[in-house]
Amino acid sequence: MTDPIADYLTRLRNAIKAKHRVVDIPASNLKKQLTSVLHEKGYILNYKFEEEGPQGNIKIALKYNRVSKKPAIEKLLRVSKPGLRKYVGVEELPRVLNGLGIAIISTSKGIMTDKEARNLHIGGEVLCHVY
Repeated sequence: MTDPIADYLTRLRNAIKAKHRVVDIPASNLKKQLTSVLHEKGYILNYKFEEEGPQGNIKIALKYNRVSKKPAIEKLLRVSKPGLRKYVGVEELPRVLNGLGIAIISTSKGIMTDKEARNLHIGGEVLCHVY
């Protein structure tokens, strides 16, 4: 697989479109950090890491509105791709939907949102936008 992050986002996107409650994704350290950021910001309901086999799995419980049944994640957009990496300094950190969404950034201090990176005054690679 050439782009595991795109695969992760596509699995989430497909599960949301099919209105699944839980989605299984092959685990990696980067995907675990992405999942924990999405959980902290309230885009997913819960997650669990399963250590079976050489790689393991991540079970993600998706979050939906109780009344309207709309998913908490409206859009997942991959920004930096293997063929064209997108690095930004602290001055160029993106604001997604004027601050309503989040941009997930890979920095030297780990995976974090654009707001956290702005507060720590560091830039990095823009992985994806979520709103």
